[in-house]
Amino acid sequence: MDIRLAYGQDGLKIRVPDENLAGVIHMNPVETVSDPDKEIREALKNPIGCKALSEIAHGRESAVVVISDITRPVPNKILLPPILQTLEEAGIPREKICILIATGIHRPNLGEELVELVGEEIAENYRVENHYSEDPEANLYVGEISGGIPVYIDKHYLSADLKIVTGLVELHLMAGFSGGRKAILPGITSLETMKYLHGYRMIQKDKVCNGRLEGNPFHEGAVEAARKVGCDFIANVTLNEERQITGVFCGELEAAHEKACERINESAVVPIDEEADVVITTSGGYPLDKTLYQAIKGLVGALDAVKEGGTVILAARNEEGCGSADFEGLLRRLENPMHYYELVMGPDYIAKDQWMIQELVNGLHHCELLYYTEGISPEDLRDFLVTPIESVEAGIEHALKRLGRDAKILVLPEGPYVMPRPPKQKENLYSWQSAEA
Repeated sequence: MDIRLAYGQDGLKIRVPDENLAGVIHMNPVETVSDPDKEIREALKNPIGCKALSEIAHGRESAVVVISDITRPVPNKILLPPILQTLEEAGIPREKICILIATGIHRPNLGEELVELVGEEIAENYRVENHYSEDPEANLYVGEISGGIPVYIDKHYLSADLKIVTGLVELHLMAGFSGGRKAILPGITSLETMKYLHGYRMIQKDKVCNGRLEGNPFHEGAVEAARKVGCDFIANVTLNEERQITGVFCGELEAAHEKACERINESAVVPIDEEADVVITTSGGYPLDKTLYQAIKGLVGALDAVKEGGTVILAARNEEGCGSADFEGLLRRLENPMHYYELVMGPDYIAKDQWMIQELVNGLHHCELLYYTEGISPEDLRDFLVTPIESVEAGIEHALKRLGRDAKILVLPEGPYVMPRPPKQKENLYSWQSAEA
């Protein structure tokens, strides 16, 4: 059977033997928004859990609108204009409105990338700032949250009289779901804060996982930080596989976000009869598969669907290569997956981007990973603990030789945007390596 995978901007066609194919898992179909601009304007007037944005904005002197960075396919060119128009009509001067890019710990979005992110008109006519997580002058200390975690937040956000966050709600491997409070933490927090929220012990906790809010300490920490610094209004959307808007959720930080998460549960959580011997997946295509760092999310999203000791075949374009210098440097230091744990188990050890390596080595303990990309050389992939393959079909042949010619193959063309749910959900894939160790 020929199947098209989300890969880069153009996709990738693969062929899977019919006799081995157990299924192709797509998002559940949900109704799309026929007139996004009208829907957004209506949601701004009739939000969830709070007054209309125009009422909240009335009398405010300045505003900040937080947006996701280039790694998220948020339809900013549709979402931002109604928000900005509402603020100006409420009396906030354009020169007092700051659009703040929630880069988290990623690089800034500048030049043509900025235009791609927000559109030429907004880029030319509004003040747009990038968040810099490693610049101590750019972030101010606001106190601690539970666990003694220090919170430093971008000064542009803190100085604004009206605080609005936007974003996309989708499954997230640590926070359960993206969107809402995540625009603040990690979106506009400093690296000093994220050393705790992305530290070894936090990531290894059972409930820090995909598709879960209740009892998730990462989610709870992010909500607590958002409450501490304040958030007047959120504007989140949900999307389908074609990146069409399926819902607009505006209003109070937690109430509106929870409604969006309910919508994603309807569309993205797909029951499966049993785990497969082989799972073919992606990182969701552009822009999430620009780097190996982001593409690891595809592996994590496949773990519930693959049998222990099975094979995950991951295809990601990786047009920007590995990721940050810190991420690549730490990967090159590792001799094998277990070396990572030996390195980070020290009480004071922390390195930027170590958390995604942790997700990688956790996955490698559960299954074999075969990796297809055009953006990273086979030699480098081996240095990064990843087994390169010449094609997805070559990976299939390798897996069938290892697991048997009758091995069953499940395909997730959209990668982490879909959550396959087996009859008995795995409570803890990594009980062998306790968070309390």
